[in-house]
Amino acid sequence: MTSKITTCLWFDGVAEDAANFYQATFPDSHVHGVHRAPADFPGGKEGDVLTVDFTVLGMAFLGLNGGPQFKFDEAVSFLVSTEDQAETDRYWNAIIDGGGSASECGWCKDKFGLSWQITPRRLTELFNEGGERGRRAFEAMMTMQKIDIATLETAASGASADA
Repeated sequence: MTSKITTCLWFDGVAEDAANFYQATFPDSHVHGVHRAPADFPGGKEGDVLTVDFTVLGMAFLGLNGGPQFKFDEAVSFLVSTEDQAETDRYWNAIIDGGGSASECGWCKDKFGLSWQITPRRLTELFNEGGERGRRAFEAMMTMQKIDIATLETAASGASADA
């Protein structure tokens, strides 16, 4: 069944580049169609890429080349739950090394301005345990940019990272 709702992302002329980057970075991601303007329009001309239909990790998106009027900010982010450190590292590094920037607590921003939370499932599990283990894992996360699962485990156990 096709979803009745699709997230539309407003880009400044780089929707196709973004869709191709996401397709190359994440599994179950595809560019389904690139649609060109049938006539000249304010800010563009006939034949310019107007929209791009794509999926990222199985979620449908429409990239709209709407122009410079609107920018992405952290009020919207994509949380990607990772299974292990290798997957965490792969996604984080692809976003950062692809022209993005690192932030705190697993957040990063891609070169197109979209915010991502690359979050190991283990972090969520430790938080959900609550109590002292959850608190220690949370405090460890607060010192990180990219999440390091081994450091979280050490912190949750109460052991010193220097031990």
